[in-house]
Amino acid sequence: MTEDPSFHVARWLNTDGPLSLADFRGRVLAVEVFQMLCPGCVMHGLPQAGRIAATFDPAEIAVIGLHAVFEHHAANSAEALAAFLHEWRIRFPVAIDAPGTGALPRTMEAWGLQGTPSLVLFDRAGRMRARHFGQIGDLALGAELMALVKESLE
Repeated sequence: MTEDPSFHVARWLNTDGPLSLADFRGRVLAVEVFQMLCPGCVMHGLPQAGRIAATFDPAEIAVIGLHAVFEHHAANSAEALAAFLHEWRIRFPVAIDAPGTGALPRTMEAWGLQGTPSLVLFDRAGRMRARHFGQIGDLALGAELMALVKESLE
């Protein structure tokens, strides 16, 4: 799906150190790409990511966030994001996407994303398998996640 599935991160929150796709090998990875000032992200994307984290075995499915700011940069500081994560009780690791050369942050551009909220799924081998822009229903997403869990690591 993309030439460069790696993260381009300026900073990590809610984790003791930097993470990479290799850290999730053997597990399905769900990445919620969001902006804290995006209503769809706050009302739908982040709550759904929280439901994934609460519902599935973390040994099978990992959840992280990617804060990808492409507007209102001054209001989206790392300090404001840290406070937002605390207030909204978002406990999974969150990466702050590195600035890009154009309007989009680096990871968002490398992954070919259209906007936020977006949910990106990686299989157990670290291959990007799905990019969902906007909302996806919980049942459809659950079926998609379980199909990825059932696949072999190859």
